[in-house]
Amino acid sequence: MPDSPRWRRIVACAVLSLVGLGAVAAGCGETSGRTTLTVLAASSTQEVLRELGAAYGHERRHVAVRFESGGSQEMAERLSEHGPADVLLTADEATMNRADRYLTGRRRVVAHNSMTIAVGPGNPRRVRDLRDLTRPGLRVAVAAAANPAGTYARQIFAGAGLTVRWSSEEISVRAVLDRVRTGEADAGLVYITDLRSAGAAASSVPIPALENVTATYAAAVVEDSDDEEEAASFVAWLTSPTARALLTKYGFVTPS
Repeated sequence: MPDSPRWRRIVACAVLSLVGLGAVAAGCGETSGRTTLTVLAASSTQEVLRELGAAYGHERRHVAVRFESGGSQEMAERLSEHGPADVLLTADEATMNRADRYLTGRRRVVAHNSMTIAVGPGNPRRVRDLRDLTRPGLRVAVAAAANPAGTYARQIFAGAGLTVRWSSEEISVRAVLDRVRTGEADAGLVYITDLRSAGAAASSVPIPALENVTATYAAAVVEDSDDEEEAASFVAWLTSPTARALLTKYGFVTPS
């Protein structure tokens, strides 16, 4: 007999139905013919995800998309715990590679991003470029090394030949932005798209293209998905003209 989280959920729901717990069993899969997809996604995508989910549901009215967001590495780690998930969307391909044994089907690159320096409104510490992040007394926040944003930040510092002594490491890029927004950090490296979400709560110091990196967002179907076919349809749809337009609206660059 197969032994997988998906198979165990099927058996459990069958048992509930047999003993007459219909109301409980109804929560084990599709409800009234409507499929719910759970997408584990990088925190830097959380604003655009709302519109992507709404647009997909409008096109496929029998499908609802539910998003959970956090650091890419945190989302990937959930797959090892066999929690319910249908799609993984990360901010780098390295995290996707580490999660590969939990994934199936074709992996798709859906967007690109780059980094910028987040500072307080009006840039009170007068940060001009990457080199200013080495100034003594400047509180710099970065994402942890296991997080894609943390990896990208370290690549940028190394490429510029800089030794930056950051004051805090955060679990996600949004946590870095929060440090800057609340004044707990003077500067932090975040994605360009994150700055858009901050509004007037933070300012940005651009990183020149030659010193920057390209963040690659990839999506794939989770092997234990309750509906691999529908999950694969959603992953493919993320490269559609509708999805590309929404990603561009939120500052992402879509593959040509």
